[in-house]
Amino acid sequence: MSRSVIVERDVAHPPRKVWRALTEGALIEDWLMKNDFRPVAGHRFQFRTDPMPHWDGVVDGEVLEVEPEARLAYRWDAAGGLRTVVTWTLEATAGGTRLRMEQSGFTAEDEFNYRGATYGWQKNIARLEEVIGRL
Repeated sequence: MSRSVIVERDVAHPPRKVWRALTEGALIEDWLMKNDFRPVAGHRFQFRTDPMPHWDGVVDGEVLEVEPEARLAYRWDAAGGLRTVVTWTLEATAGGTRLRMEQSGFTAEDEFNYRGATYGWQKNIARLEEVIGRL
């Protein structure tokens, strides 16, 4: 049995702007972490930040799915055996974009990481919205 962290937001910007913020390395660094991300299926990448207690600050990933301006999925593997998948879904609305992020695959052993992700994604997505607003 596994759990997911899900965050949904309506943002007042078109999918193309949201997509840029989710897929361009310099923009990702502004709201999430340093990276060598490219939106190409099969691309292996890292997100990197300062280490903290219980985490070395590195996320290893691999792009699993790319549907421009609609869907992006990647593996999110971190120290301690955390193996999850982050999926972004964008849906155009009359006022902009409905943005949905799901980080799936948390097991019972991942309780600490699940709680951290539940808190962390709220902050990260708020910063994402700020970055989108500057585009």
